[in-house]
Amino acid sequence: MASPERTVVLAIDLQAGVTPGCYDEEGVLVRAAALVDRARAAGVPVVWVHHDPVGVGTPAWELAEPLRRAEGEALVRKSYRDSFADTTLRQTLDDLGATRLVITGAQSDFCVRTTMQRAAAEGYDVTLVSDAHTTVDTEWDGVAISGEQIVAHTNMYFAGLRYPGQRFAVATHDTVEL
Repeated sequence: MASPERTVVLAIDLQAGVTPGCYDEEGVLVRAAALVDRARAAGVPVVWVHHDPVGVGTPAWELAEPLRRAEGEALVRKSYRDSFADTTLRQTLDDLGATRLVITGAQSDFCVRTTMQRAAAEGYDVTLVSDAHTTVDTEWDGVAISGEQIVAHTNMYFAGLRYPGQRFAVATHDTVEL
């Protein structure tokens, strides 16, 4: 008999030193906070991931407003794009009995996408919160790419992800199943 589904909200790098200049920064932070409030009300655990190179112990390392970590919520510190790489994330999720991750966060094209792909490869069902992840404008090889385009492409990419026996989804913060 399969174990019951256990959803965990994973909030990646929504830090004061990461989100400035990101596409729809204020809207994403407000929607992420609403998602976290919904999760808490439903008894769904929230795990916070912080990117240490932002500056541990500085105001930039803290969560961006209006986000707040509640007492007892797990905090995972990382140094790489992949939130699983050389961190306590896998153990934290195992301790919570997680089978499904609902992901919100910053730098859609780096830490969010890398962590989503790794979570899928690790066997988790994953839902990306389409209106609660963000990134900055950039360029590659002389081509300008807006943060808005990166968010849209990340949503499109993840909507088409398939692994055998796993479920993946893209949903807005107010419609995602918790």
